[in-house]
Amino acid sequence: MAQAQPMDQREIETLQYYLKEYGQQAEVFAGQLELMENGRMEALAAIEALEALVASDDGTVLLQIGGGASLRAKVLDPEKVLLNIGSEVIVEKTNPDTVEYLKDRITEMEASQKKVAEALDKLRGQMNEIAKRLEQGYRQAQAPESPAAHRHAHEDDDEE
Repeated sequence: MAQAQPMDQREIETLQYYLKEYGQQAEVFAGQLELMENGRMEALAAIEALEALVASDDGTVLLQIGGGASLRAKVLDPEKVLLNIGSEVIVEKTNPDTVEYLKDRITEMEASQKKVAEALDKLRGQMNEIAKRLEQGYRQAQAPESPAAHRHAHEDDDEE
């Protein structure tokens, strides 16, 4: 039975490089997931606020102004919503149309989140494989060669 060739220093350095690169890529994916989740939560909160406006008898809502502070505010026209659709383009939509638009965006974000999460899982799997190979390389480098292993290596050379 042939023994696995010990890893040379160049192979170990290459694996370390890939592990570092994949780790940085994983951080980017995790950051993207966090941004998408924040966007999804904001859209859900906006839908909730728009639906509360419709349910309100007099258009009075709590307006969060930051720092945990809120004001009671009266919305003059709860049926007209100004919506930023990207690239600083703002359009006026009805309340129900805005809710529908936000629900569609949430669906898109969830699909994107799923793709990024799958890519992240695949990347982490590759990182685990690289880490296992590195661990094996480190163990081989630290283990002193036994005389029996040395003898078998020479016997393998004789067979060629």
